[in-house]
Amino acid sequence: MPDALDATPYDALLLLSFGGPEGPDDVVPFLENVTRGRGIPKERLKEVGQHYFLFGGVSPINDQNRALLDALRKDFADHGLDLPVYWGNRNWAPYLTDTLREMVRDGRRRVLVLATSAYASYSGCRQYRENLADAIAALQAEGLEPPKIDKLRHYFNHPGFVEPMTDGVLRSLADLPEELRDGAHIAFTTHSIPTTAADTSGPVEGHGDGGAYVRQHLDVARLIADAVRERTGVDHPWQLVYQSRSGAPHIPWLEPDICDHLEERHAAGVPAVVMAPIGFVSDHMEVLYDLDTEATAKAAELGLPVRRSATVGADPRFAAVVRDLILERARAERGEQVTRCALGTLGASHDLCPVGCCPARAPRPAAAGADSPYA
Repeated sequence: MPDALDATPYDALLLLSFGGPEGPDDVVPFLENVTRGRGIPKERLKEVGQHYFLFGGVSPINDQNRALLDALRKDFADHGLDLPVYWGNRNWAPYLTDTLREMVRDGRRRVLVLATSAYASYSGCRQYRENLADAIAALQAEGLEPPKIDKLRHYFNHPGFVEPMTDGVLRSLADLPEELRDGAHIAFTTHSIPTTAADTSGPVEGHGDGGAYVRQHLDVARLIADAVRERTGVDHPWQLVYQSRSGAPHIPWLEPDICDHLEERHAAGVPAVVMAPIGFVSDHMEVLYDLDTEATAKAAELGLPVRRSATVGADPRFAAVVRDLILERARAERGEQVTRCALGTLGASHDLCPVGCCPARAPRPAAAGADSPYA
């Protein structure tokens, strides 16, 4: 038996994710949850939901989260970490509030949260913290005493997150015809967000010109490109590009879009492109549709060979990242010396989101941060 690892003061881990429909009848209600408060008509949501219907109305994200849960539980058991793992979603069952209520009834008092978003941004961090605050308030209104909740730090530059993506790019390059391989361009992709949200991402002192969101992605892209060069001897040109824009046309969002980028690369004579979705933890709908369907169709129209590399998903190395972050945070909470694992130029991210980090669109309470109303 492995020696027991000490996660105290924590007594549970909560996997917190976006959620997705699991059948055709779920699509519109799911999209209503996602867009609640924006006044979008149901007919428009049916149009938006067409890419879900192409896949039978099922988003892969829930099954991917189930696979990650299995990987985490196996890793914890194999390494002697006695920490139960729960799962709650923002927009679909199992809903966050229901899961937090279950944790209270199970007697959990100190909870760590793993969000399925590796980078700093409003939608990737602050909004999850707002969701936690909403769930806490709901339980308090029921007369329940919620646990104290902390959120694990951003893990974009942890070796166990970067290395599986590097391997994915190498596999995609190797899958190209040999005569195209050395000249292939790497398009590192992530979710586009409004430029105002990007500029205010991360701590206040780093706001401006893409904020932490862009800087973090660029650092990961450089790490992967450098590792590819070291392992192949080829210095592949690369660029950070964006996908999955969903906002009004008059609002500036991060660019270039992946499809526009493929057109530009083809016009420049690039022989092939590897699309590397570094902004996503798993191959969920925005990867399957926006890259594997739309961008791949655009490349076929251009006659441009493309490959799409894998996300980390339930890779055992990513499960080990989570274990490492749990133990790191537990040591810090116990007042012990902590060595934080991080690659690149930015260093390890903060444990506690500071005031003004990834500010809300409108003032709302958020848990697990320096500005949290919940001790």
